[in-house]
Amino acid sequence: MKANIMKKFLLALLFVPVTVFAAAALHLDKAPDVQGDKAALQNGAKVFVNYCLNCHGVSFVRYNRLTELGLTDQQVRDTLMFTADKIGEPMRVAARPAEQKQWFGVQPPDLSLVARARASGDGSGADWVYTYLRSFYRDDQRPTGWNNTVFANVGMPHVLWELQGQQVLNHETHKLELSVPGQLSPAEFDKQITDLVGFLVWAGEPGAGFRKMLGFGVLAFLIVLFGVSYKLKKEYWKDVK
Repeated sequence: MKANIMKKFLLALLFVPVTVFAAAALHLDKAPDVQGDKAALQNGAKVFVNYCLNCHGVSFVRYNRLTELGLTDQQVRDTLMFTADKIGEPMRVAARPAEQKQWFGVQPPDLSLVARARASGDGSGADWVYTYLRSFYRDDQRPTGWNNTVFANVGMPHVLWELQGQQVLNHETHKLELSVPGQLSPAEFDKQITDLVGFLVWAGEPGAGFRKMLGFGVLAFLIVLFGVSYKLKKEYWKDVK
């Protein structure tokens, strides 16, 4: 029994370098940072609720925290709160986990921490999500009719295809080409994805902005304290030979 466990462990170690190399070889586009843009984050929340919340929740975030994006409680209730009765409830999906597993074969993951979980040494989790959401292409061999260059053979369909249009993979250049235009131009679609990814980054740590501001405040205080302490030290020791 122990020999079998050791054998499996050694085999797993052999495959680790291959996995790391594959992740390092993946090109990720840089996701624009919109954390300081409340209008962009509000739009990202709207895109998420309209296109993603049917299957994916962000249950670590309660609806009332959306007021931190500059919305009022009433605006949240009227435009964003579709899966709860009280504004203090988490942003969960309406479907039951057992139903989702029956429909999709597996329960779609909660996206509360997706931007943080996908972070790697070669790029942030925001870069991964930003590239992934823009990399779907038509593949008739897949059950959903879609595939993805970032996440090969992904089970998720391209829920934003009406906005982006339909892409195909050029097997000679290994690049994606837009074969059927969508409702938005490529630049407009990228902006929608930027706002959506910005919201997911915010959802991963809603208090990040305050934490950074507090950190700068502490550093400023320490710099002032150092100056005062240095002046006090010189004044105290000036008569000591």
